[in-house]
This record gives sequence, C-alpha cells and structure tokens, in this order.
Amino acid sequence: MRKKKENKKIVRYRRPLNINVGIIIFAIIFVYLAFSVYTYMKKDKVQFYEVVEGDIVNDHRYNGIILRQESVQYAGQSGFIHYYVRDGKRAAVGSRIYSIDELGSMSSFLEDKAESNTIFTNENLTEIKRRLSAFAMTYSDHDFVQIYGLQASLDAAVLEYVNFNTLESLDSAMEQAGVSLQHVQAPVSGVVSYGIDGYEEKDASQLTAADFENSGYGKAITKAGQRIEESDPVYKLVTSDEWSICFPLGEEQLKEYGDKTRLHVIFKSRNLETDGAFSVVTGADGNPYGKLDFNQYMVQFINDRHIFFEIASERNDGLKIPVSSVTTKDFYLVPVDYIAQGGDSSDTGFLKEVYSENGTSIEFTPVTIYNSTDEYYYIDMGENSPFTAGDYVVKPDTQERYQIGPSDSLQGVYNINKGYTIFKLIEILNSNDEYYTIRKSMSYGLSVYDHIVLDAGTVYEGQLIYQ
Repeated sequence: MRKKKENKKIVRYRRPLNINVGIIIFAIIFVYLAFSVYTYMKKDKVQFYEVVEGDIVNDHRYNGIILRQESVQYAGQSGFIHYYVRDGKRAAVGSRIYSIDELGSMSSFLEDKAESNTIFTNENLTEIKRRLSAFAMTYSDHDFVQIYGLQASLDAAVLEYVNFNTLESLDSAMEQAGVSLQHVQAPVSGVVSYGIDGYEEKDASQLTAADFENSGYGKAITKAGQRIEESDPVYKLVTSDEWSICFPLGEEQLKEYGDKTRLHVIFKSRNLETDGAFSVVTGADGNPYGKLDFNQYMVQFINDRHIFFEIASERNDGLKIPVSSVTTKDFYLVPVDYIAQGGDSSDTGFLKEVYSENGTSIEFTPVTIYNSTDEYYYIDMGENSPFTAGDYVVKPDTQERYQIGPSDSLQGVYNINKGYTIFKLIEILNSNDEYYTIRKSMSYGLSVYDHIVLDAGTVYEGQLIYQ
C-alpha cells in the first residue's frame, strides 16, 4: 500500500506592515526645516539701520589771500645787512631793526665772538625748537619758499640772541675792533616781517582770479649777511592787528553766505577756530569775492599770504539717517475739523457716507494719521486705504460734506520696529551725498534707536520684515 504523498509546499509568513508614525513626523519636520533654511538663505535680506542722533558737517574748503596793513621799508645805503629783530616780533618806534656793514667785517667778528663766549640761554633754545616744530607741522612742498623765510627768521633770531644777551659789550667790542655799522631803527611800531611779495599795498577791490593761483606766487627774502644795494626792500612792518582773508565765491556760496555777517572759520594747519566778519566785495575782474575780517591772531599768520581754511556750515541738532532710506508717499488731505471719535473706542477716524440698496448711511471709519497741519490731516491713499477718490465724509454734528480727492506727497522712511514696514514722516534739515540730518521729536516722526529700512526701494508699506 502506497504511502500518502506528503505536501511539501511551504507558504512564507507575511509580517504585517507596521508604520512608525514618529519617524514619518520627524521626516516631515526635517524636510520642512530644510526647505525653510533653503528659502531663507536664498531670499534677499532686508537690511536695516538704527537711527542715531547726529549732524552732518559740510565744511567748505577755500584758498584765500591774506591782506594786512603793511609798510615796506627800503635800504638807505649799500652794504651787508644784519638783522636784530626776528621775523614776527613786534618792534617799538626807535627799535634797532638792522645794521648795514659797508666792509663786511661784522660777520667774521661775530663768528669769533660766537666761538669765544656766546652762550644761548635755555629760553633761547626752547624758542628755536618751538619755531622749528611749528614750521614742520605746517610745511608743504607746494610752498617751498617758506624754507627761506624760516632761514631768515632763524638767522635774525640767532643774531638777536647773540647781540641782545650782551648788547652793550658787543657794541663796545665792535667799536674797539674797528667795525663800522650804520644802525637802522623802526620808523613806526609794528610787527617785523622779512618776506616781500608785492601784495603789501594791495586792496581787496584790486584782486583778480589770477592772484589765487599758488603756482605763480613768489616771495623775496633778504637773508642776514647778504649784500644789498641802496633802495632795495629789506623788511616790512605790519602796523595793525586787523587783517583780512579774501577768497573766490561761486553762485552756490553767494546763495549760502549772502545774508551772513559772520562766519565760523577753521584753520586746520594751526589747530585754530575763530569767527570772522563777512562781507562780499567785487574784484578788479568784476568777480565776487568773500572777505573775512579779523582783529586777532595776525601774528600767527605773519609769514602766510596764501592760506587754506574751512568755513563751518550751520549745525543742526537732529537725527542722522541714510539717503537710501528715504522714500516719497502720496496722501489724501482731509480737513482737521472732520475728525471724529469712534463710538465706544478711542480710535480716531472720519464719518464716511456708505451707499447700499437700503439707502445712504453714515459709518465711522478709523484711519491712521501720518501727518497734520493747521488745516489738514494726511491719510493713506494706497490700496489698503479705507477711502477712494470721490468718497464723502461728514463733519460731526453737522450736515457738511467733504469729497475725498485733494492729495499731497511727503518724504519719509519705513519704520520696522513692529516687524512690518510703517511709513514715518521726516523733515530734512541738512544733507550730503550719504546722509540726511532730520528734525527730531516730530509728532509723526522717528525717535533715536528706531530701526528703519536701509533701502526704501526694496520694500512696500505693510510688508513683514524678519530681522
């Protein structure tokens, strides 16, 4: 009997599908975060600027010509000149200014005297160091001739120290040595200067544009020990502390300074600031020139004819913002006496006429006020405005109506303190190429530390901003 054939077919067991909800949720979150990071990285960032207090300085730089009350003195005879008063020192009437040595024997006598017993005091050495330091701070390669002025000034100073420290004994010693000198005294009191440039007798009305070209300027300086001829100019006396600076004026400067009587002047090379009386004069070429008059600091500029200086613009206390943050927005104008208070709320707005199938009704419509004058309120006229041109508003407690339509534009910036752009009014006080100074403490304006959009052209009002 055959055995029953065994069924060897094997059916594989299928495990039930177990879905891990946690992994799916995690995957979804991961994909969302990855997408968010990607879109954030690809999205253009809106840059902001923090409003600060400050002012814009628009100081204007000029090249001016110094005019003084100067009297040139000429030699009465030929010979070798030796100065006794250093450049820039005040001399009284009758003071010995220089001596003329006809034979040239004084130079060798002074060399012998210096080698034997001449001693500079600490005060003398300090003064020489001070003059050298002052020259080094203001030196310019464009005015190399100043070096010769310094040399002449130092020569006169050394001679003054040598002679004045032992003046009486020197006079006696030179007389014993047979040195014959002709002493020349100051005819009037004044400040001594040894640079002669031809501008000594010039008046502001005689100036032309060519006078302000530094390249053609020259100064003649007679050095101590140099031989001179009779009638040569040897020094000049500045007889008044009053002096002036003249400078060219363009149309813009005439408009800016035309009504001014005083201007604040900055001399950076001297680390000096002062006020000068301002006026406008007409030069010999018919061009307008500014004239600044001073009654002090003349000695500090005794060796200068051309001087670079700055005129400080008016300072305005305000807020400083970038030019790129400013935009313009249009607004409807609504008379101020049409403003209304909303029912049980403290909102302000206007009573708007609303038309429907049931007729005309009056509805309170809240608005945002962007600016106000004595006559009008400025309200939004954009897409989100509750009003359109042609709508009517009613004056409270009357039957008077006003049709929305008249408009005006205002300059402002987009404030983003609340996370979205809000237009804020500005009033510009001053400006340059990069910044505006705007009035602070305005009713509808900005405050210090407000955040505003750096480039107003990249956003629109009401846009959400992620800082």
